[in-house]
Amino acid sequence: MISKADLFHIKDEKDFKTYALDVYSYQYKNNKVYRRWCELTQTKRVEDICDIPFLPVSFFKTHNVTSMEEKEPEDYFLSSGTVNMTRSRHNVYSKQHYIDNTFNCFEQFYGKVDNYCYVCLLPNYMEQSHSSLICMMDAFVGRSIYKQSGFFKDNVKDVIEVLENNESNGIKTVLFGVTYALLDLIAVKKFHFRHTIVFETGGMKGRRKEVAKKELHAILKEGFGVENIASEYGMCELFSQAYAVRNGLFQTPEQMKVLIRPINDPKGECLIERSGIINIIDLANIDTCSFIQTEDVGLKHKDSSFEIIGRLSHSDLRGCNLMYA
Repeated sequence: MISKADLFHIKDEKDFKTYALDVYSYQYKNNKVYRRWCELTQTKRVEDICDIPFLPVSFFKTHNVTSMEEKEPEDYFLSSGTVNMTRSRHNVYSKQHYIDNTFNCFEQFYGKVDNYCYVCLLPNYMEQSHSSLICMMDAFVGRSIYKQSGFFKDNVKDVIEVLENNESNGIKTVLFGVTYALLDLIAVKKFHFRHTIVFETGGMKGRRKEVAKKELHAILKEGFGVENIASEYGMCELFSQAYAVRNGLFQTPEQMKVLIRPINDPKGECLIERSGIINIIDLANIDTCSFIQTEDVGLKHKDSSFEIIGRLSHSDLRGCNLMYA
């Protein structure tokens, strides 16, 4: 059986396939919810990763999705949402494993976590408990060699001071913010960054009018004086993150893979250069479920990069045929 340490030593497609099939066998045996889903989808033989069934992500709202039935979780993550909204819950059996994995994902694209100063503008996430994003960024801040790294909620002047001082001193900086907070920042001051990577996490959270991604990135690029806006693709139901370094094209780390399937055919062919529903293999989810059908529509390219096109309509209705006791 694959160990958590093995995740950081995947060398090629052959390794990934071997590990993925190994994890599938383990979770089919130990995850009651996932096994029942496989039975309902009439899965009989799995010889390749395209044969593997993907559990609708909405099941994290309605079921205890775990491959560790006999063990109590150390913690859990909740999806963002309002008080009256049913939120997904993802059990965490080792928070250190989650943190180590987030470091590994980031470092595959940007180098050592330690070497950046992190300026976090995530006010809405800070207001909600059990956020996987806050856990990740808190770990990044704690790992940074720069004491000015931290979370900034409403203190815009302090944010501007840190960013300008870092630019003046050539300090590599990650500005990681929810979309409306980044827009609020450049409404106060325009920047000309040369040493700062700007990450937008998406979402106006009801604070501003929604804007098409291409238009939004054009506004942010002008406001921050940068050529590219970076993005991170993650969710509470996943331990791994994909990163878009430029042009909104996401790449997955070695322990994660994206497959696109027809929206109305969860067992259909894996699509390239055609839009469909995003399915994710996240081997870091070894303790819960590594095979997740998201509620996002996307497009995968021949170089394995992918982009987000939109969300499924009526997505909360998906998977309702598995409402068993």
